[in-house]
Amino acid sequence: MPVAVVTDSTAYLPAELLERYRIEVVPLYVVLAGRSGTEGGSVGPDDVARVLGTRGGRVSTSRPTPGDFVAAYRRLLDAGADRLVSIHLSAELSGTWDAARLAASQVGEHVVTVVDSRSAAMGNGFAVLAAARAADAGADAAEVAETARRTAAATRTFFVVDTLEHLRRGGRIGPAAALLGSALAVKPVLHVEDGRVVPLEKVRTSARALHRLVQRVVEVVDGQPAALAVHHLAAPERAERLAAELREHVPTAHELHVSELGAAIGAHVGPGAVGVVVAPAPEDPTELQDGREQDDPEQGADG
Repeated sequence: MPVAVVTDSTAYLPAELLERYRIEVVPLYVVLAGRSGTEGGSVGPDDVARVLGTRGGRVSTSRPTPGDFVAAYRRLLDAGADRLVSIHLSAELSGTWDAARLAASQVGEHVVTVVDSRSAAMGNGFAVLAAARAADAGADAAEVAETARRTAAATRTFFVVDTLEHLRRGGRIGPAAALLGSALAVKPVLHVEDGRVVPLEKVRTSARALHRLVQRVVEVVDGQPAALAVHHLAAPERAERLAAELREHVPTAHELHVSELGAAIGAHVGPGAVGVVVAPAPEDPTELQDGREQDDPEQGADG
């Protein structure tokens, strides 16, 4: 493939799509219980949920090193790629984009284009997938990068968490917003806006929060073709309930992925988190595998 696509382990794309489009994944690092490992490698979501579920349990994360990206870029170039497009979670949430940019300066910025998706999880993953499909269809590097930016800009991410404390500890949400949610005992519906995690509205119960997630998606889709992803951490039943509601209320969804969040983002949202990502439908939905739904194996945000 003349243009190869690279991302990080927080994109949470299904393994079969990573393989089909030869998408290179560079993992983030997760530190818990005195040991460090790679997301999707030696540290999984079960590890994070277990540690965060214990009293005083803390998990920290860190970006890949520039050297990790340099190694991945050179491996792809040695394998025959002419240009690389490297697409990553929001620079407002992680240093991953900056590490990729530093690596690109070493390999050659005329060879590597680094894109900030301004999103996370499948908010980033759908941009990566659109870019990889464009590359597979023969688009040049500029077109592939622009496809990623355009898809990311049109993607919306909504989620709810059991507590805002994990986001506050990791600096992903302001202390005032975290205190408000705790003081009023509400379930804030959050979203990613301009690369940051921002409270969207407040509801009183978990059931109401899930209902509002579905309503938000219906409003965004507005009867148009769309692609959806449902994420969770240690909340499979809630995720399946949300997915079932989306299947019923969003009949125009061409694909629906259900997956557990990996360790890096899971460390910042905590057990019980559930969310949904809405993206434009792929330009050629007939190329998707039979069935509207793919279940993601765990794959693998940064401190």
